[in-house]
Amino acid sequence: MSFEDKTITCVDCGQPFVHSAEDQARYAERGFTNEPKRCRDCREKRKKTGGGGRSGAHRTGGGSPGNEAFGNRGGGDRPFGGGRGGTGGPRESFEAVCAECGATTTVPFKPTQGRPVYCRDCFRAKRG
Repeated sequence: MSFEDKTITCVDCGQPFVHSAEDQARYAERGFTNEPKRCRDCREKRKKTGGGGRSGAHRTGGGSPGNEAFGNRGGGDRPFGGGRGGTGGPRESFEAVCAECGATTTVPFKPTQGRPVYCRDCFRAKRG
């Protein structure tokens, strides 16, 4: 499979960055199906501040593909991140409106425009 450099806009800072053909090949080799959403600087900044995803490697044990309610972010089958370790400090919460019932709720990640967010009850009901 042949890859070409691709320009992507960072979801955090809004600046364009290049997802190189080499990186795309590495992603494919490792079975990653999603493209990066953040530039290198914003990814490093999130790592330093504990801003999401898994500790260490990127995805699979941290956020299951298709976990739309929580933006594919870390936590595995624990949607509110219980027992993941970390710095032990207070966790930042963000207010959001449930896409299912319209209730105001808080979530442990910054909601992304265009991605549904669910309250705890609706998330559990959708999950089965």
